[in-house]
Amino acid sequence: MMTTANVQPSANESPDTVERLQTETLSVAGIRCSACIQLIEFRVSQLSGVNSFRINPISQKAQLSWQPDRLSLKKIIQSIVELGYAAFPANQSLSEYQAKEKKTALWRLFVAGFAMMQVMMYAFPAYLVPVPEIDGDLPPDLDRLLKIASLVITIPVIGFSSLPFFRGAIRDLKQRYIGMDVPVSLGILLTFFASCWATFFGGAVYFDSAIMFVFLLLGARFIEDNVKRKTSAALSVLTQIHPTIAQKLVAYPSREQLISCRADEISVGDYLLVPAGQQVPCDGEVVEGSSECDEALMTGEAKPVHKKMGDQLIAGAVNLHSAVVMRATQVGNQTQLATLIAMMESATLEKPRLVALADKHASRFLFAILLIAILSGIVWAFIDAERALWIAISVIVVTCPCALSLATPGVMSAAIGQLAKFGMLLTKGSAIENLANLTHVVFDKTGTLTYGKLKVLKAVYLNLDQTENDDINRQKKVIAIIAGMSLHPASRAIAESFIDPQLAPIFTSNEVVLMSSHELAGAGVEATIGAQTYRLGRLDYVKDLNQSDWQIPTEYRSKSVSVFGDQQNILAYFVMEDSLREESIRAVRELQDLGKTVILLSGDRQEVVAEVATQCGIAEFRAELKPVQKYAYILQLQQQGAIVAMVGDGMNDGPALSLANVSVAMGQGAPISQTRSDCLLMSNRLSDFSFSVELAKKAYRLIRQNLAWALLYNVIAIPAAVLGYLAPWHAALGMSVSSLLVVVNGLRLLNLKPVDYDLSIP
Repeated sequence: MMTTANVQPSANESPDTVERLQTETLSVAGIRCSACIQLIEFRVSQLSGVNSFRINPISQKAQLSWQPDRLSLKKIIQSIVELGYAAFPANQSLSEYQAKEKKTALWRLFVAGFAMMQVMMYAFPAYLVPVPEIDGDLPPDLDRLLKIASLVITIPVIGFSSLPFFRGAIRDLKQRYIGMDVPVSLGILLTFFASCWATFFGGAVYFDSAIMFVFLLLGARFIEDNVKRKTSAALSVLTQIHPTIAQKLVAYPSREQLISCRADEISVGDYLLVPAGQQVPCDGEVVEGSSECDEALMTGEAKPVHKKMGDQLIAGAVNLHSAVVMRATQVGNQTQLATLIAMMESATLEKPRLVALADKHASRFLFAILLIAILSGIVWAFIDAERALWIAISVIVVTCPCALSLATPGVMSAAIGQLAKFGMLLTKGSAIENLANLTHVVFDKTGTLTYGKLKVLKAVYLNLDQTENDDINRQKKVIAIIAGMSLHPASRAIAESFIDPQLAPIFTSNEVVLMSSHELAGAGVEATIGAQTYRLGRLDYVKDLNQSDWQIPTEYRSKSVSVFGDQQNILAYFVMEDSLREESIRAVRELQDLGKTVILLSGDRQEVVAEVATQCGIAEFRAELKPVQKYAYILQLQQQGAIVAMVGDGMNDGPALSLANVSVAMGQGAPISQTRSDCLLMSNRLSDFSFSVELAKKAYRLIRQNLAWALLYNVIAIPAAVLGYLAPWHAALGMSVSSLLVVVNGLRLLNLKPVDYDLSIP
């Protein structure tokens, strides 16, 4: 879809200088890696008139903004095509193009395979009964005829099957870069033209080696592309569920003016009707009706989630049963769905340090191989001139494509895809390395090991006569207002305890006027109402305000307790209860079985934290910690050489999450904890986190195996080729088998699944 807007003039510009700004979504095909994305974005961004250009690596769609008065869309697309990629407006199906490309790739593979079988038949007599010049029985005329026949059959392979390598090499050389396609193309062309020379002027030919090289390489790339499509399925699924249509109620609560609009035309505050069977068009809250929604793609929750008035709706969820009316709270790129997609895009572009190191030196490695091949040819020219060229070709062929660069993409794609499939979204690709090397896992308590859905068991009002209903009601109003300003689970539980139809009138008066408020993470909320200052939160936080010596009653010290007070006294306290997640005990045990040290850090009281730690089997725990103390504790662990994962959900976990080597935020957690995290546990199942640690460990092990194999292969193969022990066809076979081995090795991750969990767990 194309849209047009005006570029606003600056203070020094006149309206006459204003230029139109046009936007378009393009589909870009042929992208193989992040280097391709960087190359295309750099090239297009350099065009005069382009305002912005950003490619989505998962959907392979690009958001383009440019000034049509200065530059045409045709020119922009042409600049992408000149790089060797395909580009067209997004209203044309990318899947159709990809299907066509796959069909063409199969034809290229078929032509190379058919030609390989035919040329092998013609080459076979020469291997068994050499020509008379080398004491053989094959007549020279028949030898030349077989060579010419091989040449003719090889031409379609060079002119058709090998075109992707030649185009890639030309593109790389234009950008002054030595990529995989450069030595591949060089090996193919040198083998072909040297064999053509030998056909007419005498000598051994290697048309069979050239065709085998092309066939095996095309086969390896075809398998690699299929692996990428398979492993990226979990990553691309979110990008395919963008809601497109919405039903807007123009004069709600009236239903008379109901209009259809695009999802990108919704504004915050709009009232929308979501019929049964349709997607929720944006983030919002239910204002009328009740139903159940399928949020599995966003949260990993397999069971439908009941929605009633006041509950939150997520863009992309499917309304299953009854129509509801919602009010939009987040639209466009601000929705949770858009945020998840952006995080996943970022993760696909990031690489572990080990992977980045291999990619960084891949181009230098290829350049070194070319130098070794040239030097080998020169040296062998003095030893045995007839073998010099073929040895140089063998050196080039045996290392192309370099398994060092193929060693990681399949594993990374499989790992990220599997994690997303089971509820763990990586916002940073580098998190896999840290997850694999963890030594310590630090858990928060409320909302992490527990559900974080506190329930007020008892509310006790102090220093008040229970018959003074007016005083109690005013105090309730103050507490409800203060609690409603915080997202902390305790504050939410207290606020929800006042949602009672019988108490509704107390919120309608103007008796309570909020002057100012402030929340101290991990401690509580302070608010000034009239001339009085109040605090709601931890006992020590409230006592700092009034210097009271009041203590929590003994019978409630094993429960979570929030205290309310003013500048003189403790006025009330709320006894709350939280329930342990049913999978917490299993998750902790699984992490300990993997050799990880599990620690519990909480801001709650000692007795409450000790009980949870005992239930979960956690030996090391700390209670009554402020955010800065959690931060200091993790810093101390890191200074001792520990690699730490922090799992939390609350606002008070933000500093600790930002410091941890790998930070994991619960899917239902506070937004600030999610924005500071490397991973989002959208399923909210801790057993999925322990599975993620196990999978990351195996993924990193596979990466190391692949890199080790690639290095070992090159250490053996390159000297063998230099010393003349490998013919070009040996080199082609070894190269293809090596490349296929590292790609297929990554598929092993797709067989990993977490232990079955009970879908009845809320």
